[in-house]
Amino acid sequence: MQQLRSDIWCAAFVRRHNNTGNFCVVSRRGDAIAGQIWIEVDHLDGTVSLFTPAPGAAMDPLPDDRVFHKRFARSDPLTVKERITREIDFDQDLWVLSVDCRSDDLGLEVV
Repeated sequence: MQQLRSDIWCAAFVRRHNNTGNFCVVSRRGDAIAGQIWIEVDHLDGTVSLFTPAPGAAMDPLPDDRVFHKRFARSDPLTVKERITREIDFDQDLWVLSVDCRSDDLGLEVV
């Protein structure tokens, strides 16, 4: 089964979080069809987490939905911003979603 387009997945994620009271925005738009999606989480305590796509080669069979791993857990915001900036320099198709959420549970499949 083919994954949902990036733009549709991002729109659904943003809407779901805004509906539950977590402020969520698209910080950067990438390729509508197959752009990678990175999710930056501001925990509202001076720390930020970053979720990035999990490596697909490590998964057998490939999942039907997007799977993420936590690249940074409650880190310094500047460190996360620098990492996102480096990735954008490398991958112009990258999506970045920013969400304000005190908890670590974003409703994502995380490995």
